[in-house]
Amino acid sequence: MNSFIINGPGVLRGSISVPGDKSISHRAVILGAIAQGRTMIKGLLESADVLATVDALRRMGVRIDHHKEGGIVIEGVGLYGLKDPGQPLNMGNSGTAMRLMAGVLAGQSFPSTLVGDDSLSQRPMSRVVEPLAALGADISVQNTGYPPIQIKPVKRLKGVDYVMPVASAQVKSAFLLAALYADGASRVKEPEQTRDHTERMLRGFGHSISQQGDWISAIGGKELAGAKVVVPGDLSSAAFFIVGAVIAVESELILKNFGVNSTRTGVIEILLEMGANIQIENRREESGEPIGDLFVRPAQLRGISIGHSQVPKTIDEFPIFCVAAAMAEGKTTVTGAEELRVKETDRIKAMVTELKKLNVEIEETPDGFVVQGKSTI
Repeated sequence: MNSFIINGPGVLRGSISVPGDKSISHRAVILGAIAQGRTMIKGLLESADVLATVDALRRMGVRIDHHKEGGIVIEGVGLYGLKDPGQPLNMGNSGTAMRLMAGVLAGQSFPSTLVGDDSLSQRPMSRVVEPLAALGADISVQNTGYPPIQIKPVKRLKGVDYVMPVASAQVKSAFLLAALYADGASRVKEPEQTRDHTERMLRGFGHSISQQGDWISAIGGKELAGAKVVVPGDLSSAAFFIVGAVIAVESELILKNFGVNSTRTGVIEILLEMGANIQIENRREESGEPIGDLFVRPAQLRGISIGHSQVPKTIDEFPIFCVAAAMAEGKTTVTGAEELRVKETDRIKAMVTELKKLNVEIEETPDGFVVQGKSTI
């Protein structure tokens, strides 16, 4: 085991770029594979999770190569061009890969099985099975609700209206991907708005997805067209540097070219509410996604209350947010975040356990946590 010695307090100064957004990377690879024609992707995050998606699509006959000028090239096979892999597809530790691939495979003419590592095999998958079954998919998991996911071919999926009981961008995306294979229109409604990368990217690939009120609608049977995709920097990765610059005295940090999609910027909105000194400049759009440059300076934070409506936009940033809450003046309370307990680990328990080792006053609740902040850890 490696040991590290960290001498603080430190100062963060300079300008950095962060790796590509993982959520967008998954979606770009999947849509490029099932589109007709060539897709060029720049800025793809080649992490183990995303490479699990790449490997699965290669096993189903999709050609995916690195381009000599950078990025990757996907030779799309169209909606119905995937081939039977002849063996289970291993999604590693990626819940995003498993749920999104389930949506695509629900409309194929061959049987498929999705498996994962020990951690992924303990994550609930009934929540994605139910909406796909509503579309007519023959899909099942173990009676415990955990992977593997088994999918058998059906003659045709049928468009339906589906109201999601729990806000989940992965489940919504799986439904929309399966809806591409269904007869007629399919509509989905979520209880709280989640990240909309799939909707934006489907439009970029030529699909006329639409939204009326809280309902998102997709039409089945229409082929997608290959596209050029630029993946912005990952806000979840940037959040660690953002919090660091906010709490470290005399810091001044610029983060360039990262995603500022309003369905993902919950951690920035919360930090601003706590008194953070954060500015977003040079706003622009690439491949349908808003991007910008972030200027961060230190500020004294104050504790706040965070409720259910703010959770979906901040779901992946809560671990580092806890550090910000520990450094704030007063109490910070988070409720409605029970989703954190069914990630790759129980994030609520993990955050509480580790921060207590640093003498942070933090207590877990069934759906969140309470932090009594102080000026130092």
